[in-house]
Amino acid sequence: QVQLVESGGGLVQPGGSLRLSCAASGFSVSSYILRWYRQAPGKERELVATIGVSDSSTTYADSVKGRFTISRDNTKNTVYLQMNSLKPEDTAVYICNTRLFLTSYWGQGTQVTVSS
Repeated sequence: QVQLVESGGGLVQPGGSLRLSCAASGFSVSSYILRWYRQAPGKERELVATIGVSDSSTTYADSVKGRFTISRDNTKNTVYLQMNSLKPEDTAVYICNTRLFLTSYWGQGTQVTVSS
């Protein structure tokens, strides 16, 4: 059974940092593309970062480029999102995603609030 469980969200001041984790089960993160999305109230879900398979290539939304880093620890079967220089507009629920055999799987999300 495929599961994605996010953690690490919370309240942080502008300019601060957080590291989100996405613990996977039922499949190996080393074999699939993993993505982080976010959804703010009243806004559409936005793709934030992607990490590839063979070469661990990464891509980022323009809004987070240079501030966020996606990475993967195959021994822990976990994907991370390191978020630095956080801004109030980064406030959202952050959600982990993968696709296996044409089926899309989502975690429950973790809330990130950036506020002074």
